[in-house]
Amino acid sequence: MERLTRFGVSMAPELLEQFDAMISEKGYANRSEAIRDLIRGAVAERRWEDEKNEVAGAVCIIYDHHGSAGRLVADVQHNAYRSVVSTTHVHLSHDSCLEVLVVKGRAGDLTKLADDVTRIKGVKYGRLVLGTTGENLP
Repeated sequence: MERLTRFGVSMAPELLEQFDAMISEKGYANRSEAIRDLIRGAVAERRWEDEKNEVAGAVCIIYDHHGSAGRLVADVQHNAYRSVVSTTHVHLSHDSCLEVLVVKGRAGDLTKLADDVTRIKGVKYGRLVLGTTGENLP
């Protein structure tokens, strides 16, 4: 069994009440599980700050299907083929497509890839969501 360390946390009763409501809504078994999850998220986000850290994530874009955006998005993906693990393409309407690029690599490289894709003319929306590879995260 994994060794655990106990520690205390002090907070205003109103904040604890809001936290308890949140963990109940999200279905956590107890406060400890919710706090561990929040800490893991903060540790993962900290890894994004160093552009050299290996991270994983997704680039979600919506673009106009009729222009050259689709071809240009594919060009950017081919130029970053080491970082693009997989893609999913969905037709949202006659005019709009959703593309999700699953990415893995250095945080700085993935940020640049997302910037390169989202500034393409015809891309209506773009967002990089960084995660973690799970390494060094208990």
